[in-house]
Amino acid sequence: MSILLASVLLAVAGQATAPALLQRSFVVPDGGRVLYGLSVPAGYKAGEPRPLVVALHPGGPRTPYYGFSFLRGIVSPALRDLGAIIIAPDCPAPGSWSDPPGERAVLALVDGVMKEYAIDRRRILVTGFSMGGRGTWFMASRHADLFTAAIPIAGAPGDEPLDRLGRIPTYIIHSRDDQVVPFASDERAARELEKLGRMVRFEALEGIGHYEMGGYVDALARGGRWVMERWSR
Repeated sequence: MSILLASVLLAVAGQATAPALLQRSFVVPDGGRVLYGLSVPAGYKAGEPRPLVVALHPGGPRTPYYGFSFLRGIVSPALRDLGAIIIAPDCPAPGSWSDPPGERAVLALVDGVMKEYAIDRRRILVTGFSMGGRGTWFMASRHADLFTAAIPIAGAPGDEPLDRLGRIPTYIIHSRDDQVVPFASDERAARELEKLGRMVRFEALEGIGHYEMGGYVDALARGGRWVMERWSR
């Protein structure tokens, strides 16, 4: 009986410390409605500002609450130790995070969440995978006044000018075995940014394909710890 009771108490304790995961929606300035996932850390109090993480999902089938699935399966497990509020919107179809509707949706959601929750504006991280990784480069290059760190995963910087990249702490994750997004583009960007003295870290993974997204969770967790160290300086 004591063993059973101990198991129950451990299960309850785990539930008490787990973040609350919610499915929500909001209206963007043009009148459209965007679905998003929200993670609120256990013990959140309105008087204690928390970091904010904006998680941008990859491409693929635009099923409802696609961002929530990305949040629940990848981002929340990896970044739980940040004690952050995490938001993961669905990208307005049929576009991407680097086009005007996607950009407006992200900025509108961030603004709304900062009005609803106590957010530490010195600690706002943007991260994403594949299409979301490309979107992470895009958001960080255009909104370095808002975001204070970035973790692009398996997403190339595209045509973003080099002098606009790495202006905030940036942890770049890419696998050498990525068969969709060329590894060399991120590696080259990281090396060039290092030469410019930018605060970047490049983590090269081995043996993980582009579609093995779960294989990136540990690397994202390491990136989160690196970001926390930068924030604490």
